Amino acid sequence: MNLLRTLKLACSFLLVFFSLQAVAATTVTATRVWPAPDYTRITLESNKPISYNLLRLKDPERLVVDLVDVDLGSNLKSLSDRVLASDPYIRQIRVGNFKPGVVRMVIDLKTDIRPELATLLPAGEYQHRLVLDIYPALDPLMAMLEQRETPASSAEQVMKPDVKVLAQPETAAPLDTSKAPEINLPGKPEQTMAQSMPEAAKAPESAKAAPVLKAEPNKSREGGRVITIAIDAGHGGEDPGAKGANGSYEKNITLAIAKKLKQAVDAEPNMRGVLTRDGDYFIPLHGRVVKARKLQADLFVSIHADAALSSQAKGSSVFALSEHGATSAMARLLAQRENESDLIGGVSFDVKDPYLARTLLDLSQTATINDSLKLGKSVLDNVGKINNLHKQSVEQAGFAVLKSPDIPSILVETAFITNPEEERKLNDENHQDKLVASILTGIKKYFASNPALAKPKMAEK
Repeated sequence: MNLLRTLKLACSFLLVFFSLQAVAATTVTATRVWPAPDYTRITLESNKPISYNLLRLKDPERLVVDLVDVDLGSNLKSLSDRVLASDPYIRQIRVGNFKPGVVRMVIDLKTDIRPELATLLPAGEYQHRLVLDIYPALDPLMAMLEQRETPASSAEQVMKPDVKVLAQPETAAPLDTSKAPEINLPGKPEQTMAQSMPEAAKAPESAKAAPVLKAEPNKSREGGRVITIAIDAGHGGEDPGAKGANGSYEKNITLAIAKKLKQAVDAEPNMRGVLTRDGDYFIPLHGRVVKARKLQADLFVSIHADAALSSQAKGSSVFALSEHGATSAMARLLAQRENESDLIGGVSFDVKDPYLARTLLDLSQTATINDSLKLGKSVLDNVGKINNLHKQSVEQAGFAVLKSPDIPSILVETAFITNPEEERKLNDENHQDKLVASILTGIKKYFASNPALAKPKMAEK
């Protein structure tokens, strides 16, 4: 009898122990894969921070991420289904139990890459996240610029943001290129993922057809040089931006308008448009600035859709950078909200690159801000002809995305996505065309009064 009681107590203890272990394990609540020409991001969202170890293996090229004390649930098991066959960097992902308490994620690669791995604290609608950014080993933007200087070059290269997400030293093991024991995980065929947000990342159109920024024939007339307009579609990827009254996401509307604006700019003689992003993926705010500067853009235009607690708020606005505080409480709050994109999208604020530091901190060139105000007024006046204006003048605040010291930069809040009527217009292609035409007219009028100065050869087509 005593033996039976002892066995029962032992079984009860084991049940409680394993139950506590199960409760203690980290649960992955969502997985996302964001393929893009610039880089591919893999996101594991979880109820608690994920402890991990990263290995890099050769012959064949692959990354191994060991997840410590993580449950192998359905979300992790389905991660392989998120990978597109057209992903420029990932061939496939295999996930399985490696040993007790460790889930191994093996990422088979298509090319030489540079991985960046980090954990992110909860932000916006997201819980804890482990993000793995897979960049090409060589900077394709710089390769494109070098090839553009060669007359015979086609320069069919993609653009990449100059951003580094830092791995956390207390959890990440150093990269090891030696052979390491690997579990035999069955591969799954690559297939298109379910397109829902935020449960699964939408596959950008750019990932379906290897997007490139091509060096087109010089279309300048009468000897004039080609003017470069950097067009920035606000938000993207992990950062959806504001959500509309009827469920629209700001990141999708801004991309649609930005693409139309590029087409309109490209149709103009002596002008070309370049997109900071051409699909649904995240680019840090300073990465957008650096991209525009590397391309030696003449102007930077960031497209957004405003949001407010009241569904009655309406109208378009245009903003420029301020060195000395915001021009209104609304402008200050808006800049604060827009600057949180990096927090939501996921990037380290510890900027150590000296080039980046100069880009973000050298704001002494007030002439650039004055030009931004002139550009903003010209655009605002013309947008006001096709839409209500929320403010009748250009406002200023400390928008991180406008902090280029040498490129006139504006942020256009096209309308309030939280207003049902304006949300409907923002999704209407005819209204988008009118918005694009008004913005382009404003840009052309600005250049009519402020001719573009000469740029180095590599900025021309």
